[in-house]
Amino acid sequence: MAETTSVPRLGRAPSRRRTKAAGTRGLATIAILIAALCLLPIVAVSLAAVTGGTDSVAHLWSTVLPRYTLTTIALVAIVATGTFTIGVGTAWLVTMTRFPGVRVLEIVLVLPLAFPAYVLAYAYTFVLDHPGIVQATLRQVTGWGPRDYWFPEVRSLGGAAAMFILVLYPYVYLLARAAFLQQSSGALLAARTLGDSAWAAFWRVSLPMARPAIAGGVLLTVMETIADFGTVAYFGVQTFATGIYTSWFSFADRAGAAQLALCLLAFALILAMAERAQRGEARFHHAGKRSMRLPPTPLKGWRAAAATTFCTVPVLLGFALPVVILVSMGVGSGQDLFGRRYQAFLQNSLTLATIAAVLTLCAAIVIGFYQRQLPGRLSAGAAYVARLGYAVPGGVIAVGLVVPFAAFDNGLDAWMRATFDVSTGLLVTGSIWLLIAAYMVRFLAAALGAYEGGQSTVHANMDAAARSLGQTPLGTLRRVHLPILTPSLLTALLIVFVDVMKELPATLIMRPFNYDTLAVQAYRLASDERLEGAAVPSLVIVAVGLLPVILICRQVGRRQS
Repeated sequence: MAETTSVPRLGRAPSRRRTKAAGTRGLATIAILIAALCLLPIVAVSLAAVTGGTDSVAHLWSTVLPRYTLTTIALVAIVATGTFTIGVGTAWLVTMTRFPGVRVLEIVLVLPLAFPAYVLAYAYTFVLDHPGIVQATLRQVTGWGPRDYWFPEVRSLGGAAAMFILVLYPYVYLLARAAFLQQSSGALLAARTLGDSAWAAFWRVSLPMARPAIAGGVLLTVMETIADFGTVAYFGVQTFATGIYTSWFSFADRAGAAQLALCLLAFALILAMAERAQRGEARFHHAGKRSMRLPPTPLKGWRAAAATTFCTVPVLLGFALPVVILVSMGVGSGQDLFGRRYQAFLQNSLTLATIAAVLTLCAAIVIGFYQRQLPGRLSAGAAYVARLGYAVPGGVIAVGLVVPFAAFDNGLDAWMRATFDVSTGLLVTGSIWLLIAAYMVRFLAAALGAYEGGQSTVHANMDAAARSLGQTPLGTLRRVHLPILTPSLLTALLIVFVDVMKELPATLIMRPFNYDTLAVQAYRLASDERLEGAAVPSLVIVAVGLLPVILICRQVGRRQS
């Protein structure tokens, strides 16, 4: 009997090993294909730029490239300075001090994150432009004519920078606040004992210790700035993003668009590598436990009033006032949000956002689980390439995907015509699936970060226990990891969903014919100077953007409590 019972066992073990090996190979294959798709836009843009010829490069250099470069650098410098000042200042005040309204302000400071910068631009242009209520009231009260006074021009480089600062400072605020909360009292007390004032201790101790987190937040704001198209295009600010779109559509210069995209990509990657290099060199260790954090300092008198004002103004200008303006604009716009046309815009936006969010989350799960199951250079490289999307602007991804797939479609169509006298047309280019692929490449880093954050809470012993019970890698993922990671997965899904709803440059370039979204409709109406009409789709985008912001606010409040 011993011999007869041992035969099935010996026969089943190789089968289980073959099943596990096949599942692991399949997981690795899918992960590498996803990484290849993320790398394709970078490679395609580089090849298209190199093969575009020197004539186009010379023309760009002699005409627009210096202006695009200087304007982009100036915009980045202003936005980085503004978001650093507001984000770090508000984070320090709500973390290290106590003043009237701090409990509310530490939560609502995140709310401007719900606004796309181009929506904020529409709202403030409606109020501050020459026909707007502010200047009209000024002329009515003073009796001045249009040339009798000076008023700041909202449609300018400074105006665009102000829009970016107001909606992007929460990135720096969240990361800086988390870094300040983790700092212990030991170093700060030592600095105060040695004679430093509170501000001196902040500059010499707290700020350097939080530098890696703050630099990461500022990098995010810079990446969003150089990737934006709607705001700079509406304000007439000539950056690389507007140059790519103009070359692609207005001049039909594919080589010029690819070369501008390569310049923008190089700029973004240099910034990302610089931030990673300085973060890698920073080594700060907290002296003491987190429970020994320095008690907040109560502020009184003018200091309390100044702190309350400093923390309130960004919320008023970045959220409360724009909401009031958009609502007042939308009421008398004549746009029927429940009409058939707007229902189509809403349906298109929801369809793209839902499909892209689900596929992006699945790609993040594959990449993250592959790296956990088979740690090594190949899996680490796949995860690194998958994260490159956050550093690649949407316009660059659009050009990088359209160029190779358009060549594929044209080549296939030519071969089918020559062989079977049948035209296949454009099978991939201009389809919804190529646009969704662009979304996945652009936002995979956000989903992967949320998934890996949750995956770090799953102990390795759970994987070992699942294997000892005969579970395959996919069985372990389905029965162990996914139930535990449900909150992180929902967060990642929601973040990608809202990012797709707000995305504009890739959608403008790659959307199928007559397939417009709410973002495209808002941009089109604003471009035609129909700002009241643009308020209606903009309000819907903001309402959807509030979902993850509310989730973040709840987490901030829970962490503080």
